Amino acid sequence: MTLVNPIIYEVGYSKEALNHLEETIQNKGKKEQKVMLNYPTVYIVNDKKGSSKYSVYVGETTNIKRRTVEHLNEIRDDWQEISESSEARMFVIGHEHFNKSLTLDIENRLMQYLSSVEAVDKLNNRRTNPQNDYYTSEELGSIFSKIWKKLQRKNKDLFPLERIIRDSAIFKASPFHKLTREQMNAREDIILKVTEALNRNKEGQLIIIEGEAGSGKTVLMSSLFYELSQLALDESENVVLKNTSQYLLVNHDQQLKVYKQIASKLGILSKKNPDVVSKPTRFINNHSTDEKVDIIIVDEAHLLWTQGKQSYRGKNQLEDLLKRARVVVAVLDRNQILSREQYWDEQDMLEMIHKANLANNHIYLKNQLRINADKETINWIRNVIDNGIIANIPIDSKKYAIEIFDHPDKMYQKIRQKAQNEESGISRILATFDWEYVDKKSPKNEKYWNVKIGDWQLPWNLQLPQNEIEKQKNGARAWAEQSHTIGEVGSTFTIQGFDLNYAGVIIGPSVKYRDGKIIFDKTKSKNKKAIQKRTGKDNEKLDVSDFLLKNELNVLMTRGVNGLYIYAVDEELRKILKKAQNQLI
Repeated sequence: MTLVNPIIYEVGYSKEALNHLEETIQNKGKKEQKVMLNYPTVYIVNDKKGSSKYSVYVGETTNIKRRTVEHLNEIRDDWQEISESSEARMFVIGHEHFNKSLTLDIENRLMQYLSSVEAVDKLNNRRTNPQNDYYTSEELGSIFSKIWKKLQRKNKDLFPLERIIRDSAIFKASPFHKLTREQMNAREDIILKVTEALNRNKEGQLIIIEGEAGSGKTVLMSSLFYELSQLALDESENVVLKNTSQYLLVNHDQQLKVYKQIASKLGILSKKNPDVVSKPTRFINNHSTDEKVDIIIVDEAHLLWTQGKQSYRGKNQLEDLLKRARVVVAVLDRNQILSREQYWDEQDMLEMIHKANLANNHIYLKNQLRINADKETINWIRNVIDNGIIANIPIDSKKYAIEIFDHPDKMYQKIRQKAQNEESGISRILATFDWEYVDKKSPKNEKYWNVKIGDWQLPWNLQLPQNEIEKQKNGARAWAEQSHTIGEVGSTFTIQGFDLNYAGVIIGPSVKYRDGKIIFDKTKSKNKKAIQKRTGKDNEKLDVSDFLLKNELNVLMTRGVNGLYIYAVDEELRKILKKAQNQLI
């Protein structure tokens, strides 16, 4: 059955315009009158600020006229600003299949999309409303796409192509994703644990969320942070978490850009509260142990330092955060620890997790959400990373592509083709850190620090020049989102925490295949953070290079959503991978 098109009206945002809209609808057929005046509707109020930016509010209602009048009479700052603007407009959206659950899901997805639009710098709603299964839930995607396409014809800046939205790092980290049952249970469990800890005046409480790369930790954390921030604003009498303080911390520069954009658009980050999203060191330096905050959420907690470095003079960032908060929620994957400053003594890590387990504060996400592949394919990737074992590459029913190349340029050209294909989304070349790169220094006798294999080379990430317009446009974008980076090679430092549609991974000479197993050769790695020894608890020098180089491989090989391309520099590794592709092992 073909779905009918949605009905969308665009009007000025005023009582007069609303009265005129009602008159217009009354002159339509009975069916349209019923859809727009008797059924639930979704609305988008937008106010153009300056030449290209918008302030937007999304909502749903069973009575559009009454709800709009209520908004126009509200004294809340965000509504007053829109109400007093002569530029404000409103889209009213109806569909003959709309019911309460479906309109709530449409509202939520509009929030998810609009929070990812570059032209939107402020987005209001103050709630997330994802629904479970209901009578018309299977129609959500189709109806939403029809709505978005119709809105796009009315305003291309505010409603860009869906594929552009879905490719953005903000979209992928949005708090408005519909959570899986596992994620939803985890979020509600954490909120209950946080509420209990604050009710009982506990301090230094640690909640650990664990899961492998692609298990949905980022979306869960983003949703949790937004939900807690909205509960803090809720003035209802029965809301225990109102007026609580919460902070989101991350050590990863690229992820920090994304979270700051999300927090800014949603009004969480502001001039009054500029550090609500920041790096752990900045938070530790700006907060004393005497005045504890309520809640800290640490994304990529495996990146926290466990020894002093630069501006941080402590010994363990997680311990310092626990001294400054009543509750710390740490989101981590021990298989993504990448440098000696982040390395945990295995016994210390196990004790920390055991302690969280005893307090019933350890949550593990089991589902793999990033890689769109059969379980056998995911197991093949994990077996290579975790055990160093290479078996025949399985044939994937979901068409997940694992392809082995015998030359880096062939792989690069395939990735370029994928990147140029509008349907394929963002695809990039990545490599293990086995070629020289010194940050903020120029190489001798060459223009760039390059990844070189024979007569083929490509610059490392964050080096290709941009003009002033590009710099301004790309300033808040993650590395992979910038169009010119198709001409660079990404590293763990620019791609960790993000996903690609297709990832082309150059496995450098530090990864070898000998005697039926993958081994790591630290003498071939240029990653000083991974290969230099670190000082242990008893001042002994520890070589943890195998652990860290394996984690580097883990990060790179788990980026591709729909495909993983591999070129191995080591000849034996390349040969066994070719055999695996041809089902000859």
